[in-house]
Amino acid sequence: MKTTGNTILITGGSAGIGLEMARQFVALGNKVIITGRDGERLKKAAVELGNVTAITSDVSNAQSVEDLVNRIKTEFPELNVLVNNAGRADVHNLADSGEKAYEIAAAEFDTNFLSVVRLTEKLLPVLKAQKDAAIVNVSSIVAFAPAQSLPTYSASKAALHSYTKSLRLALRDTAVKVFELMPPLVNTALSAEIGGENGIPPSVLVNDLIDALNTDRFQIHTGQTEDIYRLSLANPAQALLAMNGLS
Repeated sequence: MKTTGNTILITGGSAGIGLEMARQFVALGNKVIITGRDGERLKKAAVELGNVTAITSDVSNAQSVEDLVNRIKTEFPELNVLVNNAGRADVHNLADSGEKAYEIAAAEFDTNFLSVVRLTEKLLPVLKAQKDAAIVNVSSIVAFAPAQSLPTYSASKAALHSYTKSLRLALRDTAVKVFELMPPLVNTALSAEIGGENGIPPSVLVNDLIDALNTDRFQIHTGQTEDIYRLSLANPAQALLAMNGLS
């Protein structure tokens, strides 16, 4: 998959991993569109990045998604890369969630999984019309071994991992390549509550993504993700303990 001369849509592109993706893709000579729910933060990101198109859009809102898709079809019919990066994570304990586990899970699954299915489905005709196209789904290390502090987030990313494999299989005879970026702990605002300052910089993760795109490495296990992945294959119980700092 080429990494320059593309038209790329990045959801959740106003901060963290998405912002770093936009920065590096712009530097490589791509046309980049970023979306986010927070209009003010999106404007600040656009000013920081310079040569991007910023569109306020909420992936969990059906009408907002419809408006985004219509705008893409009208203004960017050459779109050939979709990065499903927008995410939501809430720290909670299933043993003591104050009867909020369902509400948290519903919100996380809506943003982290169902919204990906919806946006991908709606933009697939645009992507399939291109000679060279890609979908990048950002899942997580917790798709292999859930984190106790992020139980329903982990479940939503496991669902996304499964969906991504099915999507890759379904599109195997098309020009659309399906990549899955599986970050370990990354130092972003989203991960601050779970010790994100101990994670890798977003730039390291995005560097690995760009290398994977260049080499058609479809499952991208950056850093500790590779260790947990291999351990989950050899000893799932031990992988679960390792993910949660238990012996």
